[in-house]
Amino acid sequence: MLLSSLFFLFLGIPLAGLLFREAPAAIWNEILQPDIFQALQLSVLTTTLSTLLAIVFGLPVAYVLARQRFFGRGLLETLITLPTVLPPVVAGVALLLTFGRLGLLGRYLAIFNISIPFTTAAVVMAQTFVAAPFFVNSAKAGFEQLDRRYERAAYTLRASPLYTFFRITLPLIRPALLSGIGLCWARALGEFGATITFAGNFPGVTQTMPIAVYIASESDLDKSIALAVVLLAVSFGLLLTLRLSQRTREKR
Repeated sequence: MLLSSLFFLFLGIPLAGLLFREAPAAIWNEILQPDIFQALQLSVLTTTLSTLLAIVFGLPVAYVLARQRFFGRGLLETLITLPTVLPPVVAGVALLLTFGRLGLLGRYLAIFNISIPFTTAAVVMAQTFVAAPFFVNSAKAGFEQLDRRYERAAYTLRASPLYTFFRITLPLIRPALLSGIGLCWARALGEFGATITFAGNFPGVTQTMPIAVYIASESDLDKSIALAVVLLAVSFGLLLTLRLSQRTREKR
């Protein structure tokens, strides 16, 4: 009990110190500044886009890894999980070496006058790279835990595989999907290392909330605190909502 209490204090005291460092009115005034609001808008936009990309491309990956058995499956599972433990700066360097003007793919994109680094697209790509595995792993767990008798029953009633997937399978694993979406969105919102390495820091173009926090901490502590509080509130609110919705479903 003592050790667990110490651990919770270790987590809670720094967060409480962040929340109570400035008065709510002062934090609100900082949030209303045009540059902060601009960073907030950009973060919401890029985070939403990266989460959508993670869903579109990650859902088939999760299904294949959960349902198919093939040579190299363990290697692919490791590859999917790798970005969750890889230092984000390393991910940013890898993206830059791949999509930069002299990169593995970037040199060919340059032929068509396409440049990805240091653009809003680069922000979305960096966020997707580090956040998508959270959705894939959660969706994969949902597919693996699903009782497949429901799908077989649908097939006996002559339901097509596509109909069964969207009308039977996905609704049954909805909790896992929602959890994965929430974790993916929150991770993308807090992404810093890969973003600043691959996309840089250009206000209105690539300066997301975490980058704005870092830049502001060097010159304007009040602004940095306001940005940090917003990130903390959004992340905490999202995770708390997911937790409460999960408990509500369990009680039904």
